[in-house]
Amino acid sequence: MTELYRNWFLASRPWSFIMTAISISVGGAVAAIDGPFSWTLFAVTLLGAVFLHAATNLINDYYDVQKGVDTVETATAQYRPHPLVEGKLRAKSVLAASCLLFAIGAGIGLWLAVERGWPILAIGVVGVLASLAYTAPPVSYKYIALGEFSVFLMWGPLMVEGTYYVQHQQFSAHALWISIPFGTIVALVLLANNLRDIAHDKSRCIRTIAIVLGAQKGFYLYFALIAAAYLSILVMILAGVLSWWSLMVFFSVPIAVSILRIMSEKIPKDADARTARLDTVFGVLLLISLIAEALL
Repeated sequence: MTELYRNWFLASRPWSFIMTAISISVGGAVAAIDGPFSWTLFAVTLLGAVFLHAATNLINDYYDVQKGVDTVETATAQYRPHPLVEGKLRAKSVLAASCLLFAIGAGIGLWLAVERGWPILAIGVVGVLASLAYTAPPVSYKYIALGEFSVFLMWGPLMVEGTYYVQHQQFSAHALWISIPFGTIVALVLLANNLRDIAHDKSRCIRTIAIVLGAQKGFYLYFALIAAAYLSILVMILAGVLSWWSLMVFFSVPIAVSILRIMSEKIPKDADARTARLDTVFGVLLLISLIAEALL
């Protein structure tokens, strides 16, 4: 029984929840800078987002396996646990669990909508539909070069603005601008994954941005988006959108430089994991700077 629980835990990809936690926390920190802050509403928002993220991970793995994208030979299954590919979980059970988690997340979202305003429901519906359509037919937009853009929108503007709205019952240009650099870095995790998997994805008749651009131009895009994320932080500091505390984000530059140096020579098998580490450090430093601005 313990092994079964472990397999389900790993299938949900819990290490990826840090991205959601940072996005929600950034939205909460911006809300705290701008006015009153409710820890209860923040906790409920975070809980709902994590349930939806876990549901998304499960259903994406389900359809990736069904389509033959994820197999025991793929790089993804080589460096991270993949209980569905390994035959430790049944496909139908994974699909059912995903539906259950979506239902729980949707229920939390509905409560927030009743308590804080119906725009929350609209945000939730968009998020759920985007999560489902990512790999599920008939849309499956992950396979038609739209995955990175969707990830940017969901972990950037959607989560940050949604969290802000829960706190203040209004949207904020302040939160929107700040969501852009972190959303960009999160999207780069998928781009790194797709750069690594160009040959495999081609064999499965999948079109990603990396395939459309090719390996070299895809890397140039990766480089440009990292540079844009840091440049946007600097521009927002100079424009007064962020405080000078946010200069601490640049402490993550050595990690970015290291990744770029490695990827310029050869895309490693753990390219997405390396990018995720950059994403985490970048996001945590941004969050700390926002908390410092709120408190000091």
